[in-house]
Amino acid sequence: MSGATVSEFLDYWRQEGEAYVRAGDYEWMASLVPGERILEVGCGLGFGSAALVAHGLEVLAIDSLPECLAATRERLGDDAARMTLMSADVTALDAEQMATIQAFAPDVVICWLMGAPIETTGAKLGDGGQAVAAYREGVHRQVAELADRLSSVRALQFVDRTAIAWQAKDLGRDTLVKYHQGKTLLGLHFVAERRNALYRKLEGGLADLAQIRRSHPSLRNVVPVLASLLAERKI
Repeated sequence: MSGATVSEFLDYWRQEGEAYVRAGDYEWMASLVPGERILEVGCGLGFGSAALVAHGLEVLAIDSLPECLAATRERLGDDAARMTLMSADVTALDAEQMATIQAFAPDVVICWLMGAPIETTGAKLGDGGQAVAAYREGVHRQVAELADRLSSVRALQFVDRTAIAWQAKDLGRDTLVKYHQGKTLLGLHFVAERRNALYRKLEGGLADLAQIRRSHPSLRNVVPVLASLLAERKI
């Protein structure tokens, strides 16, 4: 779990984000973004924002936590002037916030490494991660519906963490596409293809990995990964 309180959540993601930066993970994510004007849903502590700006992309980043917006602004320093930060909840955008997004005219919407305090996700010990999974599924759908309403958007990218048997990663790519097509993108004007479903091994996470492997014999060969899926608007 990523923290019961906002403070614990921020501490957790600061450590995670710094590890991902050292491993080049955010650089990898940013390298997969095909557009120039990016709507980043959930900027967190700004690690992803910094990678996007470093790639010369124009970014409008939104987050519902003022602490995250402040952390992103501090992390980028002088480079914060090269992006726009907006306080907003993608599940409850008002007319003024929608107008700002539409005026920005993003060509790509991204949602990377979603996290939220337990007080937001409703997670409980012993629920098998069901509350977090439901929260993530709901937000992903909201992000996809937002992208669908924005005529300027031609691509949508999700990146999240999971664990797979690395030797079966090709099968995993098919599963990733099938999952998002059947839930996140269902009925929308976006399509995901296998060529745009990619995995990257994560460093560290040995304690979490040991717990995953103990949970079921069939998971003994899994490794922690980043899963990236790029969906493109149908022509």
